[in-house]
Parts: sequence; structure tokens; C-alpha cells
Amino acid sequence: MSNMKKKKMTATQQEYDKLVNKIEPKRPIFKNCIRAFLVGGTICTIGQIIQWICMNYFSFDEKTSVSPTLVVLIFFAALFTGLGIFDHLSQWAGCGTAVPITGFANSIASASIEHKSEGFVLGVAGNMFSLAGAIVVYGVFASFIIATIKMTITWLGAM
Repeated sequence: MSNMKKKKMTATQQEYDKLVNKIEPKRPIFKNCIRAFLVGGTICTIGQIIQWICMNYFSFDEKTSVSPTLVVLIFFAALFTGLGIFDHLSQWAGCGTAVPITGFANSIASASIEHKSEGFVLGVAGNMFSLAGAIVVYGVFASFIIATIKMTITWLGAM
């Protein structure tokens, strides 16, 4: 649409644009931001509570408590996706559920649930990373680049 605004629109296109702007409902941007902030913040707060429980009741330290915290968050996000709860929450909260790691778990679980009729190997396992695969690939690639830069800087600093 930004390219359309740069071009000179015909009278018919301008009339259609006015009609669309009049009919299209206005988005409650402020309300959506508040919802996303509240739900995303609540998910992160739950993660902090899980990490605190791991540190105080299961003798983890600050570094080692991260892994069980992430596993619990991913487990519940996948479980709630399977039960249909996560979809309703993400409809209401918008990107507040997509930003934390629970959004990643939801994308993997929903893709596998969608393709379960094709069987476990080709359906569930084959399509599990169809949506989240790009995130995994670019995450691994970015980690490689950052590690290479860090190793190079460390190597040059030692000289």
C-alpha cells in the first residue's frame, strides 16, 4: 500500500480508497498493546517463578535453573496448544504470546497437530518444523557467526 500512495491514483482508485477507509474498522492499537504487555509479562513472570522454585527447592543455581524453566514453559505451551487454550489466549493477547518461548512451542505443536492425519513420521515429525524451521536455521547460523567473531577477537587479543 505504501507504493500505491507514492503513485498517482486514478479517480476510481481514490474513491475506492475512501470507501475502504470509511468501512474498515479502526484497530484498538492501545488496547492491543496493553493486552500483549499483560499476557507476555505474565508468561515471563511465571517463568521467573518457575526459575525461583528450581533455585530454592531443587538446588539449581542461577545458570542451571534456566533449562528446567524453559522445559516447563515449552511443555505447558504445547499442552495448552493441544487443548485449544493457547489459541484463544493468543487471539485475545496478540503478539504477547508469540514473543516468549511459548510462541515457538505453539508454532511447533500446532503444525504437528495440523498434520497428524498424515501419520506420525510424515505428518507430525515431517511438518513439526515447517513453520519454526526458519527460526532454528537462522538461530544456528547467527550463533555460528557470533561465535566465530568472538573467537577471532579472542585470538587477536591473545597475540
